[in-house]
Amino acid sequence: MRTDPPENAAETVQLTGFLAYQRETLLLKTEGLSREQLGRTLPPSALTLAGLLHHLAFVEERWAVERFAGRPAHEPWMGVDWEATPDWELDVAPGLEPEVLRERYRLACRRTDEVVAAAGDLDALSEEPLRDGGRFSLRWMLLHLVEETARHNGHADLLREAVDGVVGE
Repeated sequence: MRTDPPENAAETVQLTGFLAYQRETLLLKTEGLSREQLGRTLPPSALTLAGLLHHLAFVEERWAVERFAGRPAHEPWMGVDWEATPDWELDVAPGLEPEVLRERYRLACRRTDEVVAAAGDLDALSEEPLRDGGRFSLRWMLLHLVEETARHNGHADLLREAVDGVVGE
């Protein structure tokens, strides 16, 4: 169930509240659909709702667990040859069952939440640097996850309407 982010709270509570709201929006956009429906495209794009779920699970794990916390990748991400298959998470998603995709996303979100709780301070810096060598803050990472999830929710709106006509917030 989606809960509106708090209007007046500590910054961490507000950032994680907005992220949680966007995550729940994505889960609502994919609720009740079959594997075939989740895998349907809206030409000319090859993007699918399944791909969005899987991509955002990867994004959560990559930015929070690997890059921020400096921990090793979890399955299924650790066994991927990203150089040979840079869009692996998007490509394999349509063949996965809906509940596998949704649970993988929920698990990635829980792992991100654990990283955020352990870091505590929004000014804490990442273990892995960005391309320019600078480290990013927990605040930056949370803002990035909100932005990325919200942007893909816009894609999910269009895809869901094309799949079965359902529109919503």
